[in-house]
Amino acid sequence: MNSERRSFMKAGVALGVTSLIGVSKGAVAASGSLPLPEYERFDAVDLADLIRRGELTALEVLEAAITRAEARKAINAVAIPHFDLAREAARALSGEGKADRLRRADLAPLTGVPFALKDLNIALKGTVTTNGCAFFGDAVADHDSTLVERYRAAGLNIFAKLTSPEFGQTPTTESRLWGKTLNPWNAEYSAGGSSGGSAAAVAAGILPAAHASDGGGSIRIPASHCGLFGLKPSRGLVPMGPRALEGWMGLSVSNVITRSVRDSALLLQLTQGPEAGTRITPRPGALIDAIRKPPRVLRIALVEANPFGMGVHADCLDAVRKTAKLCTDVGHRVEPVTLQLPIQEMFAGMGVVTATGLLTSLHAREKALGRPAREDEFEPINWRSLQLAKGYSAEQVFAARAVFDQAGRILDEFFRSYDLILSPVTAAPPPKLGEVSLDQPYDDFVKAAMLASPFTAMFNMSGHPAMSVPLHWNAAGLPIGTQFAAPFGGEATLLSLAAQLEQAAPWKDRRPVL
Repeated sequence: MNSERRSFMKAGVALGVTSLIGVSKGAVAASGSLPLPEYERFDAVDLADLIRRGELTALEVLEAAITRAEARKAINAVAIPHFDLAREAARALSGEGKADRLRRADLAPLTGVPFALKDLNIALKGTVTTNGCAFFGDAVADHDSTLVERYRAAGLNIFAKLTSPEFGQTPTTESRLWGKTLNPWNAEYSAGGSSGGSAAAVAAGILPAAHASDGGGSIRIPASHCGLFGLKPSRGLVPMGPRALEGWMGLSVSNVITRSVRDSALLLQLTQGPEAGTRITPRPGALIDAIRKPPRVLRIALVEANPFGMGVHADCLDAVRKTAKLCTDVGHRVEPVTLQLPIQEMFAGMGVVTATGLLTSLHAREKALGRPAREDEFEPINWRSLQLAKGYSAEQVFAARAVFDQAGRILDEFFRSYDLILSPVTAAPPPKLGEVSLDQPYDDFVKAAMLASPFTAMFNMSGHPAMSVPLHWNAAGLPIGTQFAAPFGGEATLLSLAAQLEQAAPWKDRRPVL
């Protein structure tokens, strides 16, 4: 960690965390069927403060997370446990005296808090990341991703990798390799994807926060389906290296899924900013400061029409309209609008870029193994994409990125008139398990998948930040999130509004019955 970043963390973050603390001294009891029964009430900021004050040890908190992961195995959120590695780290932290503990907390504000990584395109040295694919089943990382380095610098104790569909190529979390990840609100339904393991783990109380990534909606969709908060940052804000500085030519970015807005603000504060090799990135923001006060009066554009013209389910319209009313009630101005974007060209380009990215990963793995991949090592939809990708030209890839950039320009111009765009997250409620699996005929898959990402993916292509906020549950008791998108680099505005909505319509105590 360089001196500038260390100074930033100490001066800006440690002071900010102290002002965010909401746990009263003596809050921890020791009763119940699982260790530390209060654990599930605490967010990451709470847990860090309890550890810093010595009311809990890092080992006690870790064991609370591990016990819940094991007790709730049926949800199938954990793909690869790293329990022994995490216990070793927690024991070392738990043996520190008060002075050392406080000194460490100043440098690493989330010291001892359990955390997990999505099992997709992220490296934890000495461990396997499978990408949800049998062909990568023994792919051991020889380095840490830059983001993992920052998580560790923040003090997080990584104890597992969480389920993802094969290469994150579908808005559910089901794979031949890991099976089906269940929605904690109703086990017949999908937890969303591709960060479904992350969302399920947080919704089930295993973790207060978990790493997630988003290439077309993969943070926002599972956050919506599981009643959680999820923010996709602006392109380039969170490091994706060191091996590749962009995921899917900028479509994919990383962040977290959390229950509380302040956890997301703090984790993004701690991980944002350029890495070696970065050339274009939004200016890092004072995100902790942003959630301490409500935003100014915002001009919010309400978009209800499905970009594909396929309609929107009544539950999703109900959710977005109630959110629009809530925004009006707290003082913002909401105006219905229609977006004009080259949607067909954008989504055609997205197919070219994601398939080409998949093919690039395949070739790198073939080279490492010294053998070609076999069809039976991939799911049918992805194998089909791989074969198509072999026929794409450099011109098609270049044209795809060009249309993404054009979409970004159009939306930048739009944001001259509005501060935010409000829309549904998805065009339909959470699907039942199997409906958007990669292991089915292509035509059936496409019909269901097109309902998942028409509203979310446009902001991956344009590079703008967007968030899912959990403000509505349908008559069946399933969460239905709503999406806000902001100008490039507008994370502070999103988080400020999210904190205001969290206070106006609290969701933290609304939890599934497990």
